[in-house]
Amino acid sequence: MKYALSYLVIFAMVLVLLNTYPVVASQDLLFASKRDSLKSQTAVMASALMELESLSADQVARVMNMLDSMGLTRILVTDPAGLILYDSTEPEKDEPEEGAEPPPAEYRYALYQEVVSALRGNDVFYTRYHNQMFTSTAAMPIVYRGMVIGSIYILEVDRAQGELLYSLQQNLRSISLVIAVMTLVMSTLFSKVLTARIAALLRAIRIVGEGEYGHRLQPVGRDEMAQLAEEFNHLTDRLQTTEEVRRRFVSDASHELKTPLASIRLLADSILQTDEMDPEMVRDFVADIGSEAERLTRITEHLLALTKLDSLPAGQQFEVDVSQVMERTLALLQPVADAAGVIIERDLRAGCKILCTEDDLSQVGFNLVENAIKYNYPGGKVFASVYRDGDQVLLEVGDTGLGIPEEDLPKVFNRFYRVDKARSRAAGGTGLGLSIVRDTVRRHGGWVTARPRNPEGSLFTVGFPWLVPEERGKGEAE
Repeated sequence: MKYALSYLVIFAMVLVLLNTYPVVASQDLLFASKRDSLKSQTAVMASALMELESLSADQVARVMNMLDSMGLTRILVTDPAGLILYDSTEPEKDEPEEGAEPPPAEYRYALYQEVVSALRGNDVFYTRYHNQMFTSTAAMPIVYRGMVIGSIYILEVDRAQGELLYSLQQNLRSISLVIAVMTLVMSTLFSKVLTARIAALLRAIRIVGEGEYGHRLQPVGRDEMAQLAEEFNHLTDRLQTTEEVRRRFVSDASHELKTPLASIRLLADSILQTDEMDPEMVRDFVADIGSEAERLTRITEHLLALTKLDSLPAGQQFEVDVSQVMERTLALLQPVADAAGVIIERDLRAGCKILCTEDDLSQVGFNLVENAIKYNYPGGKVFASVYRDGDQVLLEVGDTGLGIPEEDLPKVFNRFYRVDKARSRAAGGTGLGLSIVRDTVRRHGGWVTARPRNPEGSLFTVGFPWLVPEERGKGEAE
């Protein structure tokens, strides 16, 4: 309704202009034409009467009979007192017979505003349009040697041009009526077409809002509404993907938490249900319960870390030297590598500074190197390197371990995804370390990839934008 009314208001303004401007302009043109015509005719008659020293009825009648009335409705000639000397609407009177007495004189005065103004020496013109006709009057003084000796008044009633103007008005009204009907129909049609697409979009939003993320719109055309439908489909695609990831994450988290809880419950029940259990076996069961509790703690900590990465914006960043942070991280993990019989080789170059926080960068390096140690063979090697490549600072961690199958590479950063689930659990992995690495790196404008290492093992590469060192020395020179 609002769209239809907006169209109607616009066209109503156009129709009002169409019905007023041409008529008013035509009236103005006709008024100007009549003013010029009547003034010209009045001037001609006044000039003819100016030749008379004094005005009398007979002299005025003879002069006026010689002039062409040019279709005027009425012509009046008066003396200086306003007494009518000639009236074109009166029938001509016959000459009286010789010896007969003349008819009595009739004293009539032209008490018109135009005549009064003309006797005062003014040229007067009035016209109006009423009842499908133009009524125009003009008056002018008759001057002889600078003295007003009378006035001439003319009246014109023009029905022909009045009917022509009325016909123009009627045609404009008919055209306006047709345009109004067409506008009403077209505006209703266009509004329905437009609002139908908007209504379809609203229905789709409600359907998706109820949880049916698979609902899609069919874009029609290439206009803004079609683009809006495409954007809606893209949004629902992302919502559907996010919902699937959320459900899978909840399912995986429930499964991961359920396994150690079940183990703890089973071990506790075994201790309670056995009356005479060997103390050594009790200690083993309690140790296993502690291990499962530690595993629950690790899973919970990783889940909390991921939740913070998802919900909190990136914090304040500082200038961090990647090589120095990795040196400290490798020192912390050296005992773990020694216990597993793994050798760590490093190539940490200077000048590799980025904008980050030491804690986040340390967590990234710690998770990558720890995984490289856990999933390696005794006697294997871990290679950690930091160097600059163009405007990027690269952190690479490789190993000579199990490696990752080609089909699993795109999934290794998914939450709770494990290539070898049995070995991952045995190694104490939660399946969340690489997810934390990916989310942390992205928070600081970086990227991370995983690929097989030639000839064996895996290679993880993390890239950060290089922090260009500020130019120094200029201030000192000044």
